Amino acid sequence: MKTLQSIFLLLLFVPLIKPAPPTQQDSRMTYDYGTDNFEETLFSQDLEDKYLDGKNIKEKETMIIPEEKSLQLQKDERVTPPPLKKENDEMPTCLLCVCLSGSVYCEEVDIDAVPPLPKESAYLYARFNKIKKLTAKDFADIPNLRRLDFTGNLIEDIEDGTFSKLSLLEELTLAENQLLKLPVLPPKLTLFNAKYNKIKSRGIKANAFKKLNHLSFLYLDHNALESVPLNLPESLRVIHLQFNNITSITDDTFCKANDTRYIRDRIEEIRLEGNPIVLGKHPNSFICLKRLPVGSYF
Repeated sequence: MKTLQSIFLLLLFVPLIKPAPPTQQDSRMTYDYGTDNFEETLFSQDLEDKYLDGKNIKEKETMIIPEEKSLQLQKDERVTPPPLKKENDEMPTCLLCVCLSGSVYCEEVDIDAVPPLPKESAYLYARFNKIKKLTAKDFADIPNLRRLDFTGNLIEDIEDGTFSKLSLLEELTLAENQLLKLPVLPPKLTLFNAKYNKIKSRGIKANAFKKLNHLSFLYLDHNALESVPLNLPESLRVIHLQFNNITSITDDTFCKANDTRYIRDRIEEIRLEGNPIVLGKHPNSFICLKRLPVGSYF
């Protein structure tokens, strides 16, 4: 009877029994499992960050380290810097003188030699200075010169070939210098002025003017000539020979003795005053001229 009573009570209370909640130890184990995973994740992330940081550092180091060749170039540049390029090599001349549209004005600046000229120079006015000599190198690189004026200098000598490369030169003025002889003249001259020098007849070669077929104006007054220069070109219009030491003249000086019909119609003016010659004693010397020379006839 007691046994049946015990079984009945057991059946009555079994449905009322619930599983017990997890103990503190089980909860801690679950938490520890999560922590291990988290630490593993953190450890893995840390390794990745370190790897990336290392990579970035290497990349930065690679970028800032210059190449050996670059370092050498920088060193060379510091030791021997390249010379500064001049924008205008002729600037000193154009500071001393006045350069304007192909013309160079070097008047009364006390220069004793021809200054370096801009290559495009066409006209040079170097009047009233102290230049004593002209050389071939003075104009070697200036092929476009058309006019040179050296009035009022101290020029005694002109080197052979000084004007040989000046194929465009049209006007050459050497007045008021100390010349004893004439240089070889360029072929396209239209005007040559060498008045007020010390030129004698022996200082002018026989064919000095013969090939100057463009020469129109010739000024040789106030020198020491004993005779009229030979072989004057047909192109001449004005000839100034006044105040020299000319004592004689021939029938071939201006005309052609063997051709009585020859007329020299281009000549407009010949000046011979101030010379010892008496022009009236040489009537046949001017028979081909439209105008008689200026001078003494008695």
